[in-house]
Amino acid sequence: MPRFSANLSMLFGEHDFLDRFDAAARAGFRGVEYIGPYDFAPEVVAAGLKKNGLTQVLFNLPAGDWAKGERGIAVLPDRVPEFRQGVAKAITYAHALGCEQVNCLAGIARQGVERSVLENVFAENLAFAAEKLEQAGIRLLIEPINTRDIPAFFLNYSDQALAFIDRVGSKNLFLQYDIYHMQIMEGDLARTIEANLGRITHIQLADNPGRHEPGTGEINFPFLYNHIDSIGYSGWVGAEYKPKVSTEAGLGWFREFAGQGSAAA
Repeated sequence: MPRFSANLSMLFGEHDFLDRFDAAARAGFRGVEYIGPYDFAPEVVAAGLKKNGLTQVLFNLPAGDWAKGERGIAVLPDRVPEFRQGVAKAITYAHALGCEQVNCLAGIARQGVERSVLENVFAENLAFAAEKLEQAGIRLLIEPINTRDIPAFFLNYSDQALAFIDRVGSKNLFLQYDIYHMQIMEGDLARTIEANLGRITHIQLADNPGRHEPGTGEINFPFLYNHIDSIGYSGWVGAEYKPKVSTEAGLGWFREFAGQGSAAA
């Protein structure tokens, strides 16, 4: 069965961030991910991982001012120097945390700027980041996100992301496939994952509607778990959802599959 990682930006919010590592391990998770570790020194985060025997599965490149609504800066023409500095910062953290892949959030398309300009900036930033990260032994991922949760987000569909991967032409640029976002934007989940298996190195999940835990909405997760196993997906599956009540109360879906060995895989 899949290896599930806990997204600590959304799960275990009942605890302070650094205490969420303990909570995730107690619940049976063996991997964690989150938006970013940058509010804490690398050695502090690394200590939380080591204490609990957790794998750092993924985090994002610095994505701008999250509190002010920024969701990435990779398409913003006036933020290229900041983006490049963020790549170096992410490499420092990834090495300290033993993290082998980072995700690049494209950002919200700026009104009044031609789409072609944003596309060029995004492609150039991806090429720069993919090369620097490859030299550091770290994979670069990009993620399409639905326009309902983040209106005007630049990257919205699997084929858009794959087109940028092709345009950049780097062997170190991959797709992060979020089941929740793609259910909203395009559906056809199982076929899309299978068709692009070689270019997907991380999957995330939440049910729809509501972005809650598996089993609360319309997506047939038991089918998808079996499907990605059968086609040979070997990466992690990140639990990136908003618990309907509390994290612990909503972990029945995880305990069911952890009982089959997924948590320790």
